[in-house]
Amino acid sequence: MFYDFFLRSFRLLLLPIALLYWAAIYIRNYLFDKQWLHTAEFGIPLITVGNLAVGGTGKSPMVELLVEFLSPHYKVATLSRGYRRRTRGYAFAKPESTALDIGDEPLSLFRKYPSTAVTVGEERILAIPELLHDFPKTEVILLDDAFQHRSIRAGFSILLTEYANLFTRDFYLPTGDLRDLKSRYRDATVIIVTKCSPDLSIAERDQLIAEISPLSHQKVYFTFLEYGTPYHIITRKPYQLRVENEVLLVTGISNPKPLKRYVEEHSSYYRQLQYRDHHIFTIEDFNEIEVEWRKLNKKEGIILTTEKDAVRLEKFSDRLIDLPVYSIPVCHRFLFNAQTDFEHSIHSFINNFKSRE
Repeated sequence: MFYDFFLRSFRLLLLPIALLYWAAIYIRNYLFDKQWLHTAEFGIPLITVGNLAVGGTGKSPMVELLVEFLSPHYKVATLSRGYRRRTRGYAFAKPESTALDIGDEPLSLFRKYPSTAVTVGEERILAIPELLHDFPKTEVILLDDAFQHRSIRAGFSILLTEYANLFTRDFYLPTGDLRDLKSRYRDATVIIVTKCSPDLSIAERDQLIAEISPLSHQKVYFTFLEYGTPYHIITRKPYQLRVENEVLLVTGISNPKPLKRYVEEHSSYYRQLQYRDHHIFTIEDFNEIEVEWRKLNKKEGIILTTEKDAVRLEKFSDRLIDLPVYSIPVCHRFLFNAQTDFEHSIHSFINNFKSRE
């Protein structure tokens, strides 16, 4: 509690910097609005997934959801920055790729969907032509974390905002978490409030929609996170988490709070080793993980991590094979039976785009 109070107080002191930041992004958006900075369009359906704030709103599982339901109908490719990779420029995922080559989130996506073209590139406007050259049969491109990249105009934009940190209640960096103007929500095709409680009431849903104040053509959806069955990082053998388990939770993600709540509810005891988002694990880190694991009950003690943390731990495979290290998948579930409507809106966009060709 004291730490949270201190952090909030410190961020308030940074208000002058936040106002300067707001001025900078206001000018940038003004230049795009007046077309003094140019936006490119491509002759292929582009779907962007992003947010207005820094931090975890659930972009990666949303991209996975899109790949899941679009792949049976279209040849899908994804393009992201490949954050914290050690390479630069355009690249695409291969069976021998590592997190250092393409980033943890793209590698985790490629592991789950190896038939999908998973690509990375800081300059999306330059990467898209290279992607289409390497994967000429591509019919749809998913742009991960690209809502703020106005140099490209996507035909369908999905804006995510976290229930516990709605963009309407947030402020600009560094006092708050916003990295783009609040008014930019108007550029989204749909808005999704993520990480809701599974028992969100219709009354609260309607209050949140009123607060967001969507435009007449915008739809607002609500999702919660659902955790799946953990599996061993190396052997892929599934493991059923039990209330008897003692858990060492190892995370390098921006917002581990939902996972912490889940583990707390599904184990007898847990402790956490928390690293910065996209942390590159070192041998010292792994040694620390082993030391902390040995403090747990040997019969019921396990190490639990996220899928994107798992791909950054794979380099220690020779030591992981003998440890109970499990990765837990997560996915979005739509509230109020809205997933069919959401999927239909995307299919309609793609089909309408193709009919204009």
